[in-house]
Amino acid sequence: MKKTADELQFHLKIKRGDVGRYCLLPGDPGRCEKIAKYLDNPEMIVSNREFTIFNGSLNGEKVTVCSTGIGGPSAAIAMEELAVCGADTFIRVGTCGGINLKVDGGDVVIATSAVRQDGTSLEYAPIEFPATADYEIVNSLVYAAKNNGYNYHTGIVQSKDSFYGQHSPEKMAVADNLLYKWNAWKKLGVLASEMESAAMFTVASNLGVRCGAVFHVIWNQEREAAGMISMVDENTENAVITAVDAVKYLIENK
Repeated sequence: MKKTADELQFHLKIKRGDVGRYCLLPGDPGRCEKIAKYLDNPEMIVSNREFTIFNGSLNGEKVTVCSTGIGGPSAAIAMEELAVCGADTFIRVGTCGGINLKVDGGDVVIATSAVRQDGTSLEYAPIEFPATADYEIVNSLVYAAKNNGYNYHTGIVQSKDSFYGQHSPEKMAVADNLLYKWNAWKKLGVLASEMESAAMFTVASNLGVRCGAVFHVIWNQEREAAGMISMVDENTENAVITAVDAVKYLIENK
């Protein structure tokens, strides 16, 4: 059900002019208001299903916050409909679990690319195509994290479709395959595991728009398994501020 920019989009219930070109994309609808408080004159414009949308401004430019729900399918829907309505710069603001032992709870992870262990991206590009973040967005996120003095990491993240496929792989019929791949990601230095960025980076390439991602690390199960101190931290503030400041930097340098 393809809609033109002047028609109300099927899922987001928006049309041309309703959103800005810069979009911050959390998964949780409840996080939208928290992010929007960092914008000037924030206002909720619509909420439908998992998609809650706020508008505000930064440096005089309209900026949109839109939740995507959990996983690649709904994130792809959000990006498709936002892009039709004029958005062209997307930053995923999410949470993740650490994989690499240097990553601890409370850290910030900035994705340069993502392992495509998802299904959505396969409907946009062959598996050989890399899911990569936009270079300018990565640079802006690094600038923001460094400027704020946060403990941050840049590198590859893993995107999966099943939360419990990661956390309870042994109960799955394909346990051997899941554990084999998890061990591969560890050996290859993958930083963290999450559920959207591979789809979002691939969708962005298909649409010809820019996309990046910044994550708050809640916990690292591998640190705990290795007998190391493993912080549990659910305060996403540093990742949110990193994303907001990155948008300011992008606007200033457009």
